[in-house]
Amino acid sequence: MAASVYLAAGKATDSVTHGFLPAAARLALDVTLLTDRPPAHAGTHDGPIVECDVTDFREIVAAVGDEPAAIFSNSDFLQAPTALAASYFGLPAKEWRAATRAKNKALMRRHLASIDPVFSADARHVPPDAPYPLVLKPREGVASEDVFLVQDALELATRVDEIAARRDDPLVAEEYLPGRLHTLETLGDGRELRVLGSFRTTLSPPPFFVEERLEWAAPPPETPQILEQLHALGIGFGACHTEFVVHEGRARIIEVNYRLIGDHCDFLLADLLGMPLFEQILTVHLGGRLDDWHGAGERHAIAEPVIADRSGTLTAAPGSLRLDYGPVRLAYRPQRAVGDAVAVTRTNRDYLGTVRAIGPGPDEVNAALARFRAAHDWTIT
Repeated sequence: MAASVYLAAGKATDSVTHGFLPAAARLALDVTLLTDRPPAHAGTHDGPIVECDVTDFREIVAAVGDEPAAIFSNSDFLQAPTALAASYFGLPAKEWRAATRAKNKALMRRHLASIDPVFSADARHVPPDAPYPLVLKPREGVASEDVFLVQDALELATRVDEIAARRDDPLVAEEYLPGRLHTLETLGDGRELRVLGSFRTTLSPPPFFVEERLEWAAPPPETPQILEQLHALGIGFGACHTEFVVHEGRARIIEVNYRLIGDHCDFLLADLLGMPLFEQILTVHLGGRLDDWHGAGERHAIAEPVIADRSGTLTAAPGSLRLDYGPVRLAYRPQRAVGDAVAVTRTNRDYLGTVRAIGPGPDEVNAALARFRAAHDWTIT
């Protein structure tokens, strides 16, 4: 009898639709999709789709049948309720307090204060002596949405009012941390935490924080400092995507996303490492051990989104593609379809699609990316 897995999801994502669900099929798992948005997942899953308030662990528990083998989510917002539901059934799970700390940026700063103190305050109650510039952001936000660098109290108040007109969730203002931006990708099985690798991230000019490119690189020498901070947060099970800066020998966390890296970098990571990444994550949630894999070797990789430069309607764009440019293997997956309305937000939501390239070195990969972009059009009218 196949193991019964419950996958909790909010909006439909490529990570779930093209990553975890096919991986579950390859593992011969019976998957029930729990979601508060069934229409968004119509046609993405051959198994049961059950409507459920997945933000409430009690509703997840009520929706789960007898003898589940795993309860899992790859959503930022659903890590804590999923962890609580899995714990209710005695299943392998992330520690719910750690998931809560990772999601809530104010709690994260408070918990790490003895290791790495960073100024953080409710955005409506920032003291006059705050160390400007500050980064204003939603306390539990994602995708660089409504994240701004503000230079003084007047700009802070203006931005807070502007954001409050769009959303009513809490905002925080944090000390701006200078340095080179990196990611750390980790995977744990409850016995060991393994570093999968690291990307260097290029951001748009301030005051915005749009991720414009992620380039594979060896984890910086300061990485043990980040692992120490993750340990202090209680993070060590399943996939985790951490963003941090390094400045003058000091590594400092920007934010922790207690799930797999997104924006198609998860597919790039799986290809680069030559491992069944999605299956491995599901396996640890089933109580299995981490497998050995050979790693990236000497290869280089870049993920580069195509970013909308104006609002309008997308009238021309390529579909999904896989190409070889000499020794470089390139893949493109759209995030917007022709006919979609596009509104520029200066966030990661402006991505029209992402180009992923893997090759022997930076020169070859960059040349292939340039050739691909020159050969295709993305037209917004």
